[in-house]
Amino acid sequence: MEVWGQLINTTLVFSTALIFAALGGMFSERSGVVNIGLEGLMVSGAFAAAVATYSASEAGFGSGSPWIGLIAAVVYGVLFSLLHAVATITFKSDQTVVGVVINILALGVAIYFTRSLYDGSVQTPQLYDVFSKVSIPLLSDIPILGEGFFHAYPTTYIVAILVAVSYFLLFKTPFGLRLRAVGEHPSSADTVGINVSRYRYIGVMLSGALAGLGGATITLTTTSSFAYNTISGQGFIALAALIFGKWNPLGLAGAAVFFGFAQAIRNFAQLFDWSKNIPTEVFYMLPYVLTLIVLAAAVGRSSAPSALGQPYDPARR
Repeated sequence: MEVWGQLINTTLVFSTALIFAALGGMFSERSGVVNIGLEGLMVSGAFAAAVATYSASEAGFGSGSPWIGLIAAVVYGVLFSLLHAVATITFKSDQTVVGVVINILALGVAIYFTRSLYDGSVQTPQLYDVFSKVSIPLLSDIPILGEGFFHAYPTTYIVAILVAVSYFLLFKTPFGLRLRAVGEHPSSADTVGINVSRYRYIGVMLSGALAGLGGATITLTTTSSFAYNTISGQGFIALAALIFGKWNPLGLAGAAVFFGFAQAIRNFAQLFDWSKNIPTEVFYMLPYVLTLIVLAAAVGRSSAPSALGQPYDPARR
């Protein structure tokens, strides 16, 4: 029973960062802007969180340091996403190409500043003020479920709230209706007075903030430092969760939990005797193999926003 509770808990640890990033991708792509730069935005958030948390710890902020790191990740993620927004919305560059550039640029900038700030080191110093798991009284005492769901990092509770808020915002508010409208029929939305560019900017900036939170989550709960391989493809897995979840907050959260489970089982499978004859590399590649399988299965079955990837020119409406 204890192992099952720990497996659920570890699944949530891995899936939390994916949900943050996938939610960010959802807002961007619901507005009509393809964002395969989620990987780079997560790298930016992970880097900013590590630097800010370490600096805050050195300044004596103690347990408040990781919260400062989260804020820094949001700000830096938004600033980096603005590069994507300006290139794709204002200058109408190819959205896929810009996303690839964001991925390369974010990693390069993070490595450069890491070396510059920390005397040529390839990673930031180890963080000692990071998030600890928080238990909810009474609920955490429930067998299996208590250990699995109610003894978690603060970021897990935050992302659960954000999934509900995102669903409400997207499907129950005028803002959500307008955001979806510019991603489906931008010319029609423009006709009724909706500023297409403004809503697309908001969507892309939200993607930067949330993907930055996803990267920060990995730094502040799992690795306790930033290095070039901290993210290691998590942004692409989040993109797969977004597609598999059909651009819906509840669907993408379920898909992210599925991928998180694939990463968690990698750790737990090695505890059993039957796994000793299986190369470790097989377990490490499992999440990425599942990503490819899911994407292949989702082709033709997921309906993306109609205007996704299409620059909007008011002069041609």
